[in-house]
Amino acid sequence: MDPLIIALAFFAGIILLLFFGPPLKMMQWTSRGVIKVVIGALLIFFVNVFGAMFGLHIPINLVTSIVVGFLGNFGLGSLVAIHLFILP
Repeated sequence: MDPLIIALAFFAGIILLLFFGPPLKMMQWTSRGVIKVVIGALLIFFVNVFGAMFGLHIPINLVTSIVVGFLGNFGLGSLVAIHLFILP
């Protein structure tokens, strides 16, 4: 694609956002989801740091971060249980 077309589309999007404003509901949902995923990744990180003494390691990726971020402690517990009992 031509860089001029991309630049024009980018500036047209900016102009539309300046006139009509951003869709606030969608931005709120997106930001809450991103915050939950980041918190999930941090929880997995701390479990990996303290679980290293016991040989526990949960990979930090998008799927595990989403599970822990949206399910909380129950999601973290289920990932630990899966690691301990299902994946020997």
